[in-house]
Amino acid sequence: MKKIVTFLITLLLAVALAACSAGASTTQTTQTTSGDSSAVTVPVVASAAEALTTKSGTHDATGDYTWDAASAIPITLNGNTISSDAANVKINGSTATITDAGTYSLSGSLTDGQIIVDTQSEQAVQLILNGVNISNSASAPINIVNAKKTILILADNTENIISDATIYVFANLETDEPNAAIFSKGGLTIAGNGSLTVSGNYNDGIASKDGLVIASGTITVTAVDDGIRGKDYLVVKNGSLTVNAGGDGLKSDNEEDAAKGYISIENGVFNVTSGGDAITAQTDVLITAGDFTLTSGGGSAAGVSDSVSAKGIKAVANLNIDSGFFTINSADDALHTNGNLVINTGTFAVTAGDDGMHADATLTINGGDINITESYEGIESAVITINNGCIHLTASDDGLNVAAGNDGSGMQGPGGKPGGGQADTFNYTGSNYLYVNGGYIVVDARGDGVDVNGAIEMTDGILLVNGPTENMNGALDYDSGFKMTGGFVVAAGSAGMAMTPGSYSSVNSVLVYLTSSQPAGTLFHIQNSAGEDILTFAPSKDYQSIAFSSPKLVTGETYTISVGGSSTGTVTDGLYQGGTYSSGTEFETFTVSSVVTTVGTGGRGGPGGPGRP
Repeated sequence: MKKIVTFLITLLLAVALAACSAGASTTQTTQTTSGDSSAVTVPVVASAAEALTTKSGTHDATGDYTWDAASAIPITLNGNTISSDAANVKINGSTATITDAGTYSLSGSLTDGQIIVDTQSEQAVQLILNGVNISNSASAPINIVNAKKTILILADNTENIISDATIYVFANLETDEPNAAIFSKGGLTIAGNGSLTVSGNYNDGIASKDGLVIASGTITVTAVDDGIRGKDYLVVKNGSLTVNAGGDGLKSDNEEDAAKGYISIENGVFNVTSGGDAITAQTDVLITAGDFTLTSGGGSAAGVSDSVSAKGIKAVANLNIDSGFFTINSADDALHTNGNLVINTGTFAVTAGDDGMHADATLTINGGDINITESYEGIESAVITINNGCIHLTASDDGLNVAAGNDGSGMQGPGGKPGGGQADTFNYTGSNYLYVNGGYIVVDARGDGVDVNGAIEMTDGILLVNGPTENMNGALDYDSGFKMTGGFVVAAGSAGMAMTPGSYSSVNSVLVYLTSSQPAGTLFHIQNSAGEDILTFAPSKDYQSIAFSSPKLVTGETYTISVGGSSTGTVTDGLYQGGTYSSGTEFETFTVSSVVTTVGTGGRGGPGGPGRP
């Protein structure tokens, strides 16, 4: 039976490591928690598309993207003048006002002019940009004053350039509109396979006071304030967007309607550099797919600002990511929501001045390849659920942090809370939880590796923790219990506040205190009485204690601990598989007689809590 258990655990580790190297994903859409009936149940939204069904819908329709080129009304831009034979195109010097629905083809250049759309029609206005270059010295080059819906079509193989003034002159001193180089008071759509370059020298680059849909095109925006903004919603179906904004990059900011103020991204390529948030929504951010390179607030090296929000992706309500490729360098949190964060899959390369991922309420990871190489706290929420995925995170404070309330961690200094003992039963009735139901998690932390101001339940998965080195922190640090019914944990760190899963677990644990701190990379080895390798691990940081929890620890079996030496096995994240261990120094032999076994002395408590004196 012992050999079967050892084989199954070895197979589990091999499969998990292989899945991480290949990029983990899952189709799991529900969470089932185990154990105590008082544990909270965390809802999991299956996809961004599902979440989108709760929204108010968009103004776009299939007919928006087709037109009869032969019936298009030509408008020719001639430097300082405009020419058109259409009765519904009113020309006044270098200003053309379109007064009725229809399809209009614009070509040529205006050195100081304006295209105005002002129509009472319920039908759409289509503006085909057929190689235009429009600038204005006092206002917005394209100003959609009144129209139910306007579609800007970027003609194939054309380059279109729009540039506004640094100071606007308003006819009515009581208004501040327009306030973008391309401005619309109604629904605005951008489509076509051409390119559009926009310079927002006064305020925003492209803005709609209604909804904004980008269906396709190559779009480059530079803006003093926000790059691309749709008040009610910003929907990107596809395209290539490059934004350099002094304020926020992509934005939706309707604060009055919970069904609006959202961003939905179906696909596309995004390169966003912003002084504020790279992508920000007043309600939800819903991402189905895409390739994202985001830099906010000068990046992680700039540090967190008290006055400017400089997050990578921010949603006030919910943030849902189905898939995509994300490279995020943020001065503040890389992913942030005041509500719920769900990651179904995706590839993430994150450097953050504050948290790598933060949600005030719940944070659920169903899959993906997540690599947080720099953060203050790696992943933080009141409830964290990890169902699958490959997660590597480095934090200058806590790695996984479960704490209630909104995000204020960036203002705190490093350090952990004092540890506490635990009862013999798992009876936590609070709402702060870390659930680990699967996945492969590697933590490198200067503060607590796993810090839970509540309780932990682990049913499956692999958790490897490196750090801390200071005795005021612990590799595992929880307030109200750690119930482990499956999985594999190795937590190496200092000896002052070392903890293991609790004695009410169904998986055995051993907490080992070494007589002195061991240098990073020094092997820690456990073998059973038959000489079989149970654990060979090389922590990436100095360590004086190791907590190990695994079904490989069998009640009644005797094990030998060795330190140092070498192994011929294959190593991933410090964990060795296969091969032969040799030349280590034997430290101690122990027999598993209870759920939690303590070897050596250190810390301030008893088994399952801080170490005994």
